[in-house]
Amino acid sequence: MADKNKVSSPDHSRRRFLKYTGTAIGGAVVGGVVGSAFSGGFGKKQAAPAPAPSTAPQTAADYNQAPMFFNQAQLQLTEAAAERIFPKDENGPGATDLGVVFYIDHQLASPWGVNSREYRTGPFIKGEVTQGDYQSINRHELFTMGLQSMEETSKTKYSKSFIDLTPEEKDAILTSMEKGEIMVINGITGKTFFNLFCRLTMEGVYCDPLYGGNKNMLGWKMRKYPGNQMTYASIMEKDQFVVMDPRSLHDHFAH
Repeated sequence: MADKNKVSSPDHSRRRFLKYTGTAIGGAVVGGVVGSAFSGGFGKKQAAPAPAPSTAPQTAADYNQAPMFFNQAQLQLTEAAAERIFPKDENGPGATDLGVVFYIDHQLASPWGVNSREYRTGPFIKGEVTQGDYQSINRHELFTMGLQSMEETSKTKYSKSFIDLTPEEKDAILTSMEKGEIMVINGITGKTFFNLFCRLTMEGVYCDPLYGGNKNMLGWKMRKYPGNQMTYASIMEKDQFVVMDPRSLHDHFAH
């Protein structure tokens, strides 16, 4: 009579353990190889391997093109106004295609947007023409308040949002801003906002793409500007103007 307390042989127990743990875990080695061996899988027809992923080149997403400060409405207003300041024409792309709105957004989201490196203690008084204003509000506050004034003026004058205006109507609003005819906040007119907007727009057109604007260096290419070249030694003695493919700071990154 067989002994009821007889323990299974170590080899049998180990094989059974490998078989069932392989099934439970589904591991590539235990479940896929050893598990198949103990379940008679080596004699079975194997399923066709999955097709290899496509190696066709894909356009890489530009993850720098994303808002960090603006909400969606502010982003659209800024883009619409910047396009009127630097519009697309026969010479090349405008502010929208150059990603200027993202340059402005990233600047306002940075320490520069809160005047972090400037003296910020009063008294805050209106300066002379040669001095400029010393404002109690930060740049990002001035900008968002300016956008709000621009939008409110548009709705009052044309009964629609600034982004829905015709190019001529947008220009009329911006001209009123430039002349200081629209008030942003007590003591600050639209002229201060407009000057800041123009400066940021032009910076976004011609900055290094690292900062969010000048997409694909198209702003530099329109001007035949070489960008960030390491050296000009090869062309210094040439008499004619040499057009060089522009380079950005990214091009000098060793990857």
